Parts: sequence; structure tokens; C-alpha cells
Amino acid sequence: MTAVNNEMEACIDNCLACYRRCLQTAANHCLEAGGEHVEPEHFRLMMACAEICRTSAHTMLIGIEQHASVCGACAQICTACADSCDAIGGMQDCAAACRRCAESCQKMAG
Repeated sequence: MTAVNNEMEACIDNCLACYRRCLQTAANHCLEAGGEHVEPEHFRLMMACAEICRTSAHTMLIGIEQHASVCGACAQICTACADSCDAIGGMQDCAAACRRCAESCQKMAG
């Protein structure tokens, strides 16, 4: 079992914040804005990002060793989501949350 330390606590917080931000942005901004915001590739990426962030936080909270693998995948998906949000525009808060989470998860994966 993995002990939760300060760095892991920060990562859990960043994952949960990104989960919340991606889900809220997708549901309350992208669906309303339409167009590029609801293109399947972008919208699916936002949904995947939210879910992998929730899952990463979960694996750290329950303390399994495999959290590092999940966090590695989370860092990759969060980076892709941030890039997609930046490319479309108008989602700076979402992109920033994704980048914070990616950075934290990369540390957990390393």
C-alpha cells in the first residue's frame, strides 16, 4: 500500500479540480457554444480527461501501487485536453486546470 504524502495530496486535489472543471466546462460551456466546442474529438477528449482525473484521484486515495501507471496516462490525456482547449479558445480555466493536473500526475508517474 502507498502512503499518501503532501505531494500526493496536492496531486489528488489537482485531479479532482480538473475533473470538476472539465466536466463543468463541457456541460455548461461547450454544449452551449456549439461548433468546434462539440466536435466529437474535442468533446470526447474532455470527457476522457474528466474520467481519468477522477480515476487517478481514486487510485491514490485507496493507495494502490499502480496509481503511478494511471497517473502517467492522466498526464498525457490532460496535456492533450489542454492543447485542444487552447486551440479552440475561450477555455483558459479548463486548460490551466488540465496543465496543473498533468504536471502533478507526471511527478506521481515518475
